[in-house]
Amino acid sequence: MKKILITIIAVAMSAIAYAGNPQIKFKETSFDFGNIRESDGPVSHDFIIENVGTDPLIIISASASCGCTTPVIPKEPIKPGASAKIRVTFDPAGRPGDFDKTIRVKSNTKEKRKNIKITGCVIPKK
Repeated sequence: MKKILITIIAVAMSAIAYAGNPQIKFKETSFDFGNIRESDGPVSHDFIIENVGTDPLIIISASASCGCTTPVIPKEPIKPGASAKIRVTFDPAGRPGDFDKTIRVKSNTKEKRKNIKITGCVIPKK
């Protein structure tokens, strides 16, 4: 009887812990800038994220696969049901041709890391 009671308590505690997790949902996980001109300078895109969990979502960090790409994360926790944005800026200077950049987003969710991506083609200066 004790074993059954302990098992029930352990399962209940696990369910409560799982239900209280923040969960991240991206409106989109990739964005294609299409053709951009190097002479026009940096371009940016906002990735919208939503906390579909029951606890505050914290974006711990975001790092890009290259120094030409800069992500900016929300500084405050995202409340359950609320949205925020991660702005990703790409600098095309000296980078003619196709590009495909991955940004690793680290958060306090169970999955810990998610990837988002930007692509496009830089038309060089004449």
